[in-house]
Amino acid sequence: MSNIDSKSLPIFTSKAFFAPMAGVSDPALRLICKELGAGLVITELTSIYAITARKNLGHEIREFIEFSDQERPHSCQLFGSDIEELEKAVKLVAPHFDIIDYNMGCPAPHITCQMAGAALLQEPELTRKIFRTMVKASNKPVSLKIRAGVNHPDRFIETAKIAQEEGIAMITLHARTLKEGYSGKADWQRIKQLKEAVSIPIVGNGDIQTPEDAQRMLNETGCDYVMIGRAACKNPFLFTQINQYLKTGHYDPITDKQRLEYFFKYVEYTKNYPTIKFVNIRLQAMTFTRGVIGGKDIRARIGQTKDLEELMKILHELYQKLT
Repeated sequence: MSNIDSKSLPIFTSKAFFAPMAGVSDPALRLICKELGAGLVITELTSIYAITARKNLGHEIREFIEFSDQERPHSCQLFGSDIEELEKAVKLVAPHFDIIDYNMGCPAPHITCQMAGAALLQEPELTRKIFRTMVKASNKPVSLKIRAGVNHPDRFIETAKIAQEEGIAMITLHARTLKEGYSGKADWQRIKQLKEAVSIPIVGNGDIQTPEDAQRMLNETGCDYVMIGRAACKNPFLFTQINQYLKTGHYDPITDKQRLEYFFKYVEYTKNYPTIKFVNIRLQAMTFTRGVIGGKDIRARIGQTKDLEELMKILHELYQKLT
């Protein structure tokens, strides 16, 4: 059992969470996923140094971490291992979010070379200091995202036990090691091992593509929640379908017309967020049209577009063919 009482997690309306992904899970897409049934959405990982530096320059938080209250409950994901800067960053973001999440799962070299992300799995003493600092500095629950290890799946249980002892409220495990990256098959047995090792809520992450996958992960591992990343970008309706399937054992198919209607809604939401550039919108258009009839040819045309007007013209032409 934990030596420190975890601050209470919010009530989640769904067992399916939307994963944070750098350059992808922007605030407009998070809002779409929330509307379609995601129980929790999380900001893209944010450097603690970026937060403290911009605050020192007088910036308001929404100028460097874009979010909306319509996303609630929502979580802010941080990375960085400087204890002093981490404490400052947590105190700055905690008033604005329902959960503060700490990233020890990112395998990207530009993150791990900073002794951050999954590289921290090799540093149990430092991670204990990090967890203790965050829990003490935050008036909100602190959660953690980890991988199974660096080269071998040998550190996640130890890290989770330290996290629980220091008052971390929830842990997400991406069931691959740093070395495995996003290749191969996620080993869900590791999620089961983690669930059996600690008593705080566990979120399983890795290779959920369908509602059936979500149900199977819950059944096979005993985890409390599931987290979906890349598959939800291709099909944000996956949250609606998972919720239907968990409740009734079946789910409604999604039409091509529905996909495009929500992409148009996404584009409207992007107008509220200056950091979402055309290149981001074009990327989302590529993912939203996967599986759509004629999508391959459409994506080839999308890839050549230079501005939003041109992109929207192509998609409205496709939409008219579907009606």
